[in-house]
Amino acid sequence: MGTGKRGLIATAVAVVCAVTVLAAPGTAFANPTPSPSPSAGSAFAPAKDLEAVRKKLDKLYRAAARATDEYNAADEKADKQSTQVVELAKKIVKGQEKLRKLKARAGAAAAAQYRGGGLPPEAHLVLSDDPQDFLDGAGRVREGHHATKGLLGELARTQEDLEQYAKDASAQLKKLEAGRKAKAAAQKKIEKQIAQAEKVESALQKEEQERLAELEKEAANKAQTAWLDSGILDEINGKASEQGKKAVKYATAQIGKPYQWGAEGPRAYDCSGLTSQAWKSAGRGIPRTSQEQWKQLRHIDVQDMRPGDLVIYFGDASHVAMYIGDGAIVHAPRPGRTITIAGAGSMPILGVVRPDAGTDTN
Repeated sequence: MGTGKRGLIATAVAVVCAVTVLAAPGTAFANPTPSPSPSAGSAFAPAKDLEAVRKKLDKLYRAAARATDEYNAADEKADKQSTQVVELAKKIVKGQEKLRKLKARAGAAAAAQYRGGGLPPEAHLVLSDDPQDFLDGAGRVREGHHATKGLLGELARTQEDLEQYAKDASAQLKKLEAGRKAKAAAQKKIEKQIAQAEKVESALQKEEQERLAELEKEAANKAQTAWLDSGILDEINGKASEQGKKAVKYATAQIGKPYQWGAEGPRAYDCSGLTSQAWKSAGRGIPRTSQEQWKQLRHIDVQDMRPGDLVIYFGDASHVAMYIGDGAIVHAPRPGRTITIAGAGSMPILGVVRPDAGTDTN
């Protein structure tokens, strides 16, 4: 990105961070100023207790994120299986119509033979006194044999196809039912984890909630500072591809919209819903879940990443964000949060993947 673009991102980062208590003075992700400690006479829980709460909430929301990936994967499979069942049903209907027509043709052939006195074509041929009629008839008999044989073969193949379609449809229906059960089980996991997290948060006093937000900010800033101090940003200077620019434009346009598990927009998103829809808008379909994005997309070294690339987080690939340049990402964090800009190093990075296959940059 150019200098002007960098300035715009830095400004956007500063504004969003100020609103979402991810602020850092000076440049967007410079070393943060330590937050003031609560006064000695404060009535709410000490920092060490709230730190335990923060870690517990992080654990619960990460469990919810893993379950969300399970839900999204099951939902995607169910959609594919439903489509396959519909296609098989269409084939069965067409096959039944074809079989009906073939049987009608076979019935017409049998009726014609009956009208001929029940004698097979060979008998009529032998009874012919005219040599030319005999020769012409011999040709017709051969053609008739081929036609009858072909008709019977087509009838048999159509019947076999129908039986196979029926078996395939039955198998797909079983898979669809299993997928729906997996989806329902994942939904229960998500709702359970989120309910537990909300219960923990609702038990806090207002001052404790504010201090907890400060602790979350401090943890993110500490991780980002360590990442920047490694000098990694000096090595990251890749320019976005044209598709990458479109994906970034889409993702950043969603800033401020709420996180909602299983959502793919346009009013709300979960983390992989945001990244998959952003790249879809850029003309590139990618896997729906963060785990499949990690498995299927091309891996890129962190120092080689460019805007539009996806940053995968945590050892289980349960979170994904989009790199937008200048050490920043845009992502849908978790339930209760909105889509925002954050530091790329504010969470443990598993790796980086590139959705667009081309290597050219602009």
